[in-house]
Amino acid sequence: MPRTASAPAPDPLVAAALARARSGRVPRPPAALPRAAAAPRGPGITPPPPLDRLLRLALAASPDDLRGRLRPAPSAGALHPVTAHLLAGPGGALPPGRHRYDPLHHRLHPTGPSPADAPPGTLAVLTLDPVPTTAHYGHRGWPLLLLDAGHTAAALALAGAAALCLDADGDLLARAAGLTTTRRHHPVAVLRLTPEGPADALERWAADTDPPTRSPHPTGRLLHALTRAPGAAPTWQATPAPRHPDALLLHRRSAPPGFPRPPSAAELGAVLRTAAEHGPAAVSWCAATGGPRPGLRRLGPDGRGPVLLATGEARPTLAAWAARQDWIAGSGAVLLAHGCPGDAPPAAIRAAHLGAGYAMGHAQLAAAALGLRSRPVGSWQRADLGAALGGPADRDWVLHGLALGRAEDDPPGPPALPTATPRDPS
Repeated sequence: MPRTASAPAPDPLVAAALARARSGRVPRPPAALPRAAAAPRGPGITPPPPLDRLLRLALAASPDDLRGRLRPAPSAGALHPVTAHLLAGPGGALPPGRHRYDPLHHRLHPTGPSPADAPPGTLAVLTLDPVPTTAHYGHRGWPLLLLDAGHTAAALALAGAAALCLDADGDLLARAAGLTTTRRHHPVAVLRLTPEGPADALERWAADTDPPTRSPHPTGRLLHALTRAPGAAPTWQATPAPRHPDALLLHRRSAPPGFPRPPSAAELGAVLRTAAEHGPAAVSWCAATGGPRPGLRRLGPDGRGPVLLATGEARPTLAAWAARQDWIAGSGAVLLAHGCPGDAPPAAIRAAHLGAGYAMGHAQLAAAALGLRSRPVGSWQRADLGAALGGPADRDWVLHGLALGRAEDDPPGPPALPTATPRDPS
């Protein structure tokens, strides 16, 4: 179909990076994994209620994990490249100003004052450090960064954040957060943590700062191209009211491989509906199942199902597409987010990957509430699902996956949850 004059055009830099990430080219193994960006110095302050609960349930590292790898939101390689920068306006529990959250110690560190016209309420600008992830995954790393940011946004929304924006201009976000450089902190999304806050909150936070110097890192330049939206008004969407117990939010974990028992049709339908309800319109959802009638299944037009999309055993092919992770072929089912054609403009690529991560975060918690084990799968190569199903090539790619099921000895039904206890602030 010819592109209309008003349709956004693909960016050559972004299109080439997307093609490389989806190709079968294998990254070089890193000589050494670079360190993450340094945490702010000083003792910091304990987040006040209700931010204490929200940050603890969404972002804080497990207190007994000195490396900080175990956190409520999953991350590719447990590298956790996302940092939350809190912008606190007047009249709240947090002192007004800009603060960086340290998830290893559950502390907030002041990084700058608030502008004279700071709005009420508290925002959280999410930034990405591209260095460790791309050192580990090479050219496949940058889509994983966006998926990680989506999962982090979902964790904050599920813990009670009031609203979400995934399309704000990157420079606007950087200026609002008071960043002087995006070398190790490239902003990609923002949430409103508190109910109050005007529609122009970002613009008011950004009014007293200059654009940051840009990252020289190749992935930093790519992230800047993906998040450029100068002059466009940010789009805010309300998040759903929290409905899961704190214990489930706090103790959810990506399961190690080994859950071959499939979910029931009702359970799979519930997880599919959750993903579709929270994902962007341009991303579609289906699930690969085994058993006596293996195939790909999706929700029906009325939202019921799952109904059959294609017959045949797809899980071994998915395992090959997912960087040859053979364990995927033996999982109970595999939920798939797919879409994003190869010639999509940068804004659509950003929206698809952030949105897929965000929706998959909701889907993973829905699976956990049903007692299902699950593990996100973010790296996909040559995964042209549309072409594999007989459609045109380069139009419908696997973006994200979630393997789910039960171990042989798992009981059916919802999990038995421990009592959630407050984190020791000392």
